[in-house]
Amino acid sequence: MEQNSQKKIAEMIRVNHAGETGAKVIYEGQISALKIKGDHATLKIVEKMYQQELVHLSYFENKIKEQKIRPTVMQPIWQIGGFALGFITAMIDKKSAMACTTAVEETIDVHYHEQLNELEQIKEDDNCEVKTKELVDQLKSEISKFREEELEHRNIGYQHNAKDFVLYKPLDCFIKFTTKLAIGISKKL
Repeated sequence: MEQNSQKKIAEMIRVNHAGETGAKVIYEGQISALKIKGDHATLKIVEKMYQQELVHLSYFENKIKEQKIRPTVMQPIWQIGGFALGFITAMIDKKSAMACTTAVEETIDVHYHEQLNELEQIKEDDNCEVKTKELVDQLKSEISKFREEELEHRNIGYQHNAKDFVLYKPLDCFIKFTTKLAIGISKKL
């Protein structure tokens, strides 16, 4: 069972590294578009969320190195797609950019919630080594904190009229679908 637990933990770290990289480039795309548009008010909001994502990414970059886990091979594709998604949604308008944020963050909330449950199951396994339990505790602590910040980002999106975007529902569905797809692929590849 220990080997299975280590495999699950490696998948979690890989997918979270990919996800936080994706969040970083989505916000970089939005920042680029908002600078072009001269929307300094929205830029300030997005830059604050971006700074938090950099902290999340740094944590998982360290875990990737520390645990000797290879990043997803899909990283270049996720980076291009994430930047394009952020750039396009911010170029459309502020509501579209905020709809992008709410869709991604709602999907990540569910994803992190599932991971926290999985980590608890791993920790409760009697065959789980002390070293693995310590790693599980570290991951649970950080993922819990990051999840709260992602929910804060979601709330910011709603406070800034994400649902008022004229194509909110189709954009929301598209982004949630592609985010879930990226999560599934990044776990394995």
